[in-house]
Amino acid sequence: MHNIDADALYARVTWRLVPFWFCCYICAYLDRVNVGFAKLQMQDQLAFSETVYGFGAGVFFLGYFLFEIPSNLGLHRYGARRTISRIMIVWGLISAATLFVTTASQFYVLRFLLGAAEAGFFPGIILYLTYWFPSARRGRVTALFVTAVPVATVIGAPWSGYLLQTFDGHLGWAGWQWLFFIEAIPSVLFGIAAWFCLTDSSAHASWLTAEERDFIESELARDNTGIAHMSITEGLCMPRVWAMAAVYFCFVMGLYGLNFWLPSIIKELGYHHPMDIGLISAIPFGVGCIAMLAVGHFADVRGERRWFIAAPAMLGGAGLLASALWASSPLWAVAALTLGASGVLAAIPQTWALITAFIGGGAAASGIALINSFGNLSGFVGPYAIGWLKDATGSTNAGVALLAVSMFVGAALVLGPWSKLSLHAAVRERPQRRCISWQ
Repeated sequence: MHNIDADALYARVTWRLVPFWFCCYICAYLDRVNVGFAKLQMQDQLAFSETVYGFGAGVFFLGYFLFEIPSNLGLHRYGARRTISRIMIVWGLISAATLFVTTASQFYVLRFLLGAAEAGFFPGIILYLTYWFPSARRGRVTALFVTAVPVATVIGAPWSGYLLQTFDGHLGWAGWQWLFFIEAIPSVLFGIAAWFCLTDSSAHASWLTAEERDFIESELARDNTGIAHMSITEGLCMPRVWAMAAVYFCFVMGLYGLNFWLPSIIKELGYHHPMDIGLISAIPFGVGCIAMLAVGHFADVRGERRWFIAAPAMLGGAGLLASALWASSPLWAVAALTLGASGVLAAIPQTWALITAFIGGGAAASGIALINSFGNLSGFVGPYAIGWLKDATGSTNAGVALLAVSMFVGAALVLGPWSKLSLHAAVRERPQRRCISWQ
């Protein structure tokens, strides 16, 4: 076992696992947020108000919230191969079905079902990474995986604009209908591939030697020594879990507020052609991708999480606020949106690296799912609030300012005394009083 080159081994594991998960998450994210581009056509054709769109975009997260913990517990019990394959195929079919929407009620129902179908995918992957990588290596790997979020927009924004502009009217379908149909196909195909390609854990990886499997298992066992390996119920009762859920709630509000409304914000700046909107929308997320990787690298090197979460979050809030103040200047507004998106995106993977440093066992399955599901409720609150504010004020500026405030609050929360966790000094003890003590 002492002859194993750990860096080379984990590099090989990373290249084997992360690209596949990365592609899957691009599919998930694109099917989740492509409604922001579909809105550019479907809103007028279906006579939806801004509030109707905002509610429909956000109701996805109510289904997500209700079904996420059961779905993640299913992955913990039945394995990644079965669970991820089922999730991806079902959500792909539901996303494609959105092309048949004609009323607001149908829109709400399909968005809710899409959230229910996708529930468990992201927290399932976060949990799955703990089966392969010790905490000292998890920040960079998590950042690599989560860069699928900006990459999905960098690729998906121009692609969605192209579909809207090129396929509109083809075979009697509107461009937004083609968008939902075409972008759902990769999800189904990757779901089928997941059944054949995935390995539930390092212990079952036939592409590793027995010595390599033993090395990874021993690394994980040593890393987990002293971690609070609690039951599923105890994981739901940990005060730190709920505190991190509040932090994540604030950051996700910024993330999905941008994702669902960025095309509309860009349009308000004076850009009207779908392809132009798509290309400009890709800029903030392209820069954000670089920021995520850089922050993930330095956080692991320094062995610190709190400031590598709070500082990007505060910069993100400042960028979002500046974009609202500079709305009359398209160039400066896009620059500010780029800073805002970079800060939002860089904070999120380090939040997950902090979370997985202090829970393990069944508590990890339930705690990670709770944090993600509760946090993603802001994916409902944010888009709906922006839609309501836009109907009330005629502009998205007030809604963007709300997202900025949310990022500032999240940064303040993560710097609270309860969160004094770093990579090398994570709190690993069992709570003394279930559901009450912060210890």
